[in-house]
Amino acid sequence: MRTIAVTIALILLINGAGFAAGDAAAGKELFAKKCTSCHGAGGEGKDAIAKMMKVEMKPLASKEVQEKSEADLVKVITTGSGKMKAVADLKEKDVQDVIAFLRTLAKK
Repeated sequence: MRTIAVTIALILLINGAGFAAGDAAAGKELFAKKCTSCHGAGGEGKDAIAKMMKVEMKPLASKEVQEKSEADLVKVITTGSGKMKAVADLKEKDVQDVIAFLRTLAKK
């Protein structure tokens, strides 16, 4: 997983412009399978999970999360952050798709 994150970071540095847009619909499906158990269907976060893990879970639509760069989101998804573990079995395109879906949450 670390190799994927490094590769993605290098691509971002070389291209300068970041990722090509992912497929938000495909990302929504992946999010539903991989992320909703903790983050909820709309990315609102599940209070019971946050309480159990003794963490504050920011809504994924929040300004704080939405202001994160593509590289930061890639890192969180592929290597984890705090008590969140890396999301397993995602290809680079899958990560782009999930990020595209996450970006749609800010528009709601």
